[in-house]
Amino acid sequence: MTTKLLQIPLGSQHIALLEPLHLKFLTENETVRHVKADLGYVHRGVEEACMTRFTYKQVPTVVSRVCGLCAITHATTACIALEKTLGLAIADRAHYLRMLAVELDRIHSHLLCLAHTAECSGYEALFMKTMMRRETVMGAIEVLTGNRVQCDFSAIGGVNRDMTSGVEATVRAKLGEMKPYADELFEAFASNYTLSLRFAGVGVLSLERVNALGVTGVLARAAGAATDLRAENDDLPYGALGFTPIVEQKGDIHSRNLVRLKEIRQSIELCERILDAMPEGECKVKVRGKPDGEAIARIEAPRGELFYFVKGNATPTLDRLRIRTPTYANLAVFLEIFNGEEFAAVPPILASLDPCMSCTAK
Repeated sequence: MTTKLLQIPLGSQHIALLEPLHLKFLTENETVRHVKADLGYVHRGVEEACMTRFTYKQVPTVVSRVCGLCAITHATTACIALEKTLGLAIADRAHYLRMLAVELDRIHSHLLCLAHTAECSGYEALFMKTMMRRETVMGAIEVLTGNRVQCDFSAIGGVNRDMTSGVEATVRAKLGEMKPYADELFEAFASNYTLSLRFAGVGVLSLERVNALGVTGVLARAAGAATDLRAENDDLPYGALGFTPIVEQKGDIHSRNLVRLKEIRQSIELCERILDAMPEGECKVKVRGKPDGEAIARIEAPRGELFYFVKGNATPTLDRLRIRTPTYANLAVFLEIFNGEEFAAVPPILASLDPCMSCTAK
């Protein structure tokens, strides 16, 4: 058979790539041999703006614009770091409300990724059905926070909006609606050839490479790494709820799908336990003083570890803000996971990696 070398561009606009990322593939016939990546399409100067144009009290609102999908998680992580520099202790109720919002964020983000994986597999009906069910979760987020996307829920000192009994009842009802669909979706991905056996052994990321590259989130847990900040730190009180990370072993597309599917079920249960254990009291305390010194905060975002570093100098404007997003930690994977795979597998592999270049380029 004649060997033909081809260069195939993918992105920055492509039906299988919803992010501003350009990948250039070198293929030998149908097999990928090399990948180059160009990430330089989006840069909004969010960090610089938070150190020059905005006061520290405005920072949570600004950083929630880093990403529409995980706006709640960005704002919450920033608030936790800033509260440490202020020596501010917030009420238990605010911790639990933040945790509830973060888990709802995780559910809708995982559903979006799974819908995109179905679409890249040619399963349009499941894509549309998954996106329809995702609206149930978006409705719960809206009734809890006041908005579907840019919620501005977390604030320094707690949260901007308390949960009434009526809101709690609505959130519980929507979680109840999601349970049977989570089971139905799991069955579809676990037993349908288009989404299961077809992707077994495709796009493999080994545990050895996870450790070598510092991979985080679902990509790491699907390869056997039991790493999840919800079980490792106390920036949010997951320890009080008895959290255990979900881990698969094979590191392929199918394993990444299974981790997300199981985490959807787990997050629904976590949300119900949060509501059951919700403390009474205030949802926000008064903020006094100005940030002084350095602090970090780490939260398990839907894609992995979200890291914030802040440095204050006892003035209204921060000396330093640094954000490291999960996709930034996982970028090295893009340069090697496609090698040796058929080019037809590139779109579903890419969807299973769930990149967020908006977060990364910020």
